[in-house]
Amino acid sequence: MMNFLVKTIANAGALAVAVWLLDKITLTGGSTGEKAVTLIVVALVFGLVNMLVKPIVQVLTFPLFILTLGLFTLVVNALMLLLTSWVADKLDVSFHVEGFWTAVLGGLIISVVSWALNAFLPDGDRAR
Repeated sequence: MMNFLVKTIANAGALAVAVWLLDKITLTGGSTGEKAVTLIVVALVFGLVNMLVKPIVQVLTFPLFILTLGLFTLVVNALMLLLTSWVADKLDVSFHVEGFWTAVLGGLIISVVSWALNAFLPDGDRAR
């Protein structure tokens, strides 16, 4: 459970960095608290998309992963970010990604930042 919480916080932080760096990834809301709650909700949706949809897409596109020596991962990450934006729109959450290339760059930023945050945040599921 603690590992899930840490990953959600890391994803929310990574999404916040992507929103801050890219003009075409938008997060609207009134106060800072509302934006923080929105980021947590989007991080949960992003985590669910990555947990449920991404493995299926990776299996179906495995030949492209081999052919591009893994660079197709950027496309899959972009598609997962666009799917997250679509789900957020359906849930009436104020998060939007505009365009495929913005999603590619956003997916790259989110991957790097969440990797760095997960490296420094504690993992609560480890045995002591």
